[in-house]
Amino acid sequence: MEDRNSDRYEILRQLALAGVRGEELQSAIRLSLEQAARVVGLQGAAVYLWDDKMNINIAVSYAVSEVSRDNLDAMEKNLFSSLRREHRLLSAYLSFGGEKPYHSFSLPLYHHQKIFGAVTGIQEGDKKLVGEDVFLEALSAAIALNVIAGQAASEAVSGRDIIDQERLKAIIEVAVTINHEVNNPLTAILGNVQLMLLNQETLDENLRNKLKIIEISALKIKDVTQKLLRLSSARTIKYADDTDMIDLSDEEAD
Repeated sequence: MEDRNSDRYEILRQLALAGVRGEELQSAIRLSLEQAARVVGLQGAAVYLWDDKMNINIAVSYAVSEVSRDNLDAMEKNLFSSLRREHRLLSAYLSFGGEKPYHSFSLPLYHHQKIFGAVTGIQEGDKKLVGEDVFLEALSAAIALNVIAGQAASEAVSGRDIIDQERLKAIIEVAVTINHEVNNPLTAILGNVQLMLLNQETLDENLRNKLKIIEISALKIKDVTQKLLRLSSARTIKYADDTDMIDLSDEEAD
């Protein structure tokens, strides 16, 4: 009995760790179903995730044979699915007679009372699945938490993307303003300096050198304002202890 409990604990532990590590959801679920099937003695098990209208958008399953997989699919489509839609089925442990008795179960995946999927399974023989209810319910809870953790991580990434997009939009707005307000006087400065340099042979060397410095600096300012307009991300780099500055390194590489 202790070894059996240890196997069940290990399945739940590995599933929890997969969620913490952010492993690919369907692979983690499929592995846990395979391990649970071996420990409990299932011919097949599946996890179904659905949208708000109960349309299945993710289905992950494990079966020992194609026949078992077909039986598992038929049980979901012909029985559990209709019971959920028409009679608001939450959970069930069912046994069927015949030459080869078999048993099936369906348990909900939910979070804060919202059901978003189910775990189902089938088993052949005289052994009844209701005796495994504690482990199967723990398994369904662990799978539900894994799904929620994955969704939360995805939403967090989406949230960061939105923030980055808003920051980039603000930076570009500032860049447009700078180009509008700076480029006009900058063009006048640069034009006059370059006009004076056309006759540089007549200028004092010291003055000529200072005009070239002004020209180079003005061209640099113009280049930076153009790079701001071409920004494709809102990345920053450290400028001082408590101050960041926009990272133009990619644009400079271009």
